[in-house]
Amino acid sequence: MKWRKLLASNASPAVILIRLIVGGVFLSEGIQKFLFPWNLGVGRFTKVGIPSPGVMAPFVGVVEIVGGAFLLAGFLTRLASIPLIIDMLVAMTTTKLPILQKSGFWAMAHEARVDYAMLLGCIFLLIAGAGPWSFDAALTRVAEHPDG
Repeated sequence: MKWRKLLASNASPAVILIRLIVGGVFLSEGIQKFLFPWNLGVGRFTKVGIPSPGVMAPFVGVVEIVGGAFLLAGFLTRLASIPLIIDMLVAMTTTKLPILQKSGFWAMAHEARVDYAMLLGCIFLLIAGAGPWSFDAALTRVAEHPDG
């Protein structure tokens, strides 16, 4: 019963558009943390002061790759959105608050535009679920009709 509530969604099929953009960006960013570690992975984490950047950058990269892939597939969408929300909150705190303090609100707002969109996209998916074109919906149908 708990799984059914977690997976079920009566959201519009259009939710797939949100899943595709949010999942695609997270998947891409996670991969890039490994492809370009000095600019986007360990080096960036060191620059912004994340503790243990050699551990945290690959960890975040894996979270973004797995979470992004899950969102793209619509698999455990609500669960996958939670670590991605945390990821975005940490990213915004560590990279955008210094801009706010140094350059003011409008400079920070400009730099945070993608972060806001990703955060709100994840919150939307947490609330709405994956929609009918997803593995979550297929699993819900199987749970409701296990014999056929």
